[in-house]
Amino acid sequence: MITFPVRELYSSPSYTEAEGFNESGAKAVFYDSIDWKGKKVKVFAWIGIPEHKKGEKVPGIVLVHGGGGTAFADWVRLWTSRGYAAIAMDTCGGTPAWSENSHCRNPWPRHEFSGPHGWGDSFNESDLPEKDQWPFHAVAAVVRAHSLLRSFKEVDADKIGITGISWGGVLTCISAGVDKRFAFAAPVYGCGHLEVPSLLRDPKTTSNEAHEKWLKLWNPSIYLKKAEMPFLWMNGTNDFAFPIESTVKSINEIKSKESHLAMPVRMIHAHGGAGENPPEILNFANKITGRKHVKIPEFGKLKFKNGKAFQELTNDADITKVELNYTRASGFWCDRFWNIEAAFYNKGEIIAPIPEHCTAFYFNVYCGKDLIYSSVPTIF
Repeated sequence: MITFPVRELYSSPSYTEAEGFNESGAKAVFYDSIDWKGKKVKVFAWIGIPEHKKGEKVPGIVLVHGGGGTAFADWVRLWTSRGYAAIAMDTCGGTPAWSENSHCRNPWPRHEFSGPHGWGDSFNESDLPEKDQWPFHAVAAVVRAHSLLRSFKEVDADKIGITGISWGGVLTCISAGVDKRFAFAAPVYGCGHLEVPSLLRDPKTTSNEAHEKWLKLWNPSIYLKKAEMPFLWMNGTNDFAFPIESTVKSINEIKSKESHLAMPVRMIHAHGGAGENPPEILNFANKITGRKHVKIPEFGKLKFKNGKAFQELTNDADITKVELNYTRASGFWCDRFWNIEAAFYNKGEIIAPIPEHCTAFYFNVYCGKDLIYSSVPTIF
């Protein structure tokens, strides 16, 4: 596990306006991060503060993009429209203007104060000094963004969470173990235990040796052991990069007393509405920050009897439907077909027969109008 310079990262960074970037409802800035190879590093970000009453402090959120992404002003505006201050930074030294001539894995043009270029290529850079590698600087950029957002007088520093998509979900998991100040964390797709086989790593371009070295330094499961804030895990059954097995192991890793899972069957892997706008994330954020929300179901003991599963629910959430999701397939998680069947709910208990030859199953609970929360999958 790498030791981060927490005292430096917790200090509020200096920042300047980023000229030439104009979006309504969001301000473009460059803020200071930590040096890379003796070079001063700055990070591009969009910041938004929602409308609020004089003297009122608003909650906040740090938004971490995934592979192929950058700092997205639309994502910031989504959260400011909900009453949250928001900051979205580029973790790969880029700026949000498309360039055909930039690095093939990062089509956003790099600026003169960039650090490492980022994400998947970092597997092959695991022999570099630890503090020269992309994950170190990406996490530093995330924590400094949090420090910057906390510095604004309009923001309630005790009510700032973090969410990230795909590689941003990986960084969310690492950052949650490094930065204890986050009020909550909501990784989307990304999780720990990246040793589980997936399509995240291309074996044609990354050797097993390089990957093993990377995992010893940056596998998020190492850092999740130190994460104590409430978590919401958001993933699908067939994610190509982050299999169910990785998610389940990650859920069992954290120390937090509050952890929820939302796992729609065959959830699409993408930025935009798919990864940025699941309603479960907003509902969870509102719960943690003391805003109006739909009660999230809490799953208790799971029992088996006479070929049926009995899943206890320990609170009186506004449940509209329950369903059993299961697979009979084995092998690579991404390729498994998942079946959906109705389950029965009665007096705080979900009941469903377990189909023959089932290799994994879990329950989805529908709450309110459009919210889905899930039990932790059971893998046979």
